[in-house]
Amino acid sequence: MRQLPPLIELRAFEAVARHLSFQKAALELCVSPTAISHQIRLLERYCGSALFRRKPRPLALTDAGAQLFPVVRDGLAAFATAIAVIRQAGDQLPLRVTATNAFACRWLVPRLPAWRKLHPYVPLEVIGTDAVLDLQAGDGDVAIRYATSREPPTSGVVDELVGDTFWPVCSPRLLAAGALKRPADLVSHVLVHSYWGPADREPPSWQRWLAAASSRWRDVPEFKDMQHLSFREELHAIEAVIAGQGIGIVSDALVAAELSAGTLVKAFPLSLPGYRFYIVRRRDHPREQTIRAFSEWLRSVAWL
Repeated sequence: MRQLPPLIELRAFEAVARHLSFQKAALELCVSPTAISHQIRLLERYCGSALFRRKPRPLALTDAGAQLFPVVRDGLAAFATAIAVIRQAGDQLPLRVTATNAFACRWLVPRLPAWRKLHPYVPLEVIGTDAVLDLQAGDGDVAIRYATSREPPTSGVVDELVGDTFWPVCSPRLLAAGALKRPADLVSHVLVHSYWGPADREPPSWQRWLAAASSRWRDVPEFKDMQHLSFREELHAIEAVIAGQGIGIVSDALVAAELSAGTLVKAFPLSLPGYRFYIVRRRDHPREQTIRAFSEWLRSVAWL
């Protein structure tokens, strides 16, 4: 490849040649006239020829400068056009957001109309998965991760979004029937479970809730004596609870709309601490500005 002088020197030359002024070129490039003069002298040394006739005033291009100017001007314009085209193409690509299936469905998707209203030309691709995708490898652009406050995500840039609490919730029809007034009545109902992996050392499960309830109330039934309905997918467990098939220990962040509307109610005034949702993005992402805007928007609608 042919050797070329540094781009900073070519930019300085193009600005001075266009304005025929070191002062105006310095203002345009946000540097001092001394810096511009230094860059021009370096370029002249590289070319082995003077590019400007400084005396007598006014400043003028030499024959060598006049020969070089249109080539550098058109070359920089071509660079700018090509980069603008590439950036525009990148902006039209969907911003890929990965989140757990339950969070994507029950928290993120209902809020997306607000994002589209603010950013109608920034499409999103929501990737619902409980797997942890590798942002560094390009599997996604931004992730919403679920972790404890003691062990938050450590890779990339991490911003806290929202936390949750787990409550025993059920359809109000179960309470209206009058058969669920105290924990002892749980023996007549179905406990709905969703799966927690072995890495979750203290999951907000029915076993933990019953243990906590035993220190607060008498006659709490034993886990083995009750009816159970288990789901691998958290979304399915929530739908079963909404349908009145049983009582579930559910994240208040994921059923906030149902609790507010009365579609679900808290069966007992005893909860378990949950986890926290974090927004994670890789450092120095090419679409940093768009991802930052999306992150700020997420935090602005956290409790809507």
